[in-house]
Amino acid sequence: MSLLFAVTGEFPTYFVAVYVVGFIAAVTIGSIAWYNSKRPAGWENMERPDIVPKVDKDDFKGDS
Repeated sequence: MSLLFAVTGEFPTYFVAVYVVGFIAAVTIGSIAWYNSKRPAGWENMERPDIVPKVDKDDFKGDS
């Protein structure tokens, strides 16, 4: 418990939880975007991991 207090200090625990969840979400979304982007040099022939969803450009076009 003292380690948690040392990390959070005077901040409420939910402030730290929001930052932790936000960091995890940013890493996850960034990883999905990286895997769906053009492959960097040396990675052209690598297969997409099964856990990473396929995202097409057409998915983001509006209905207009």
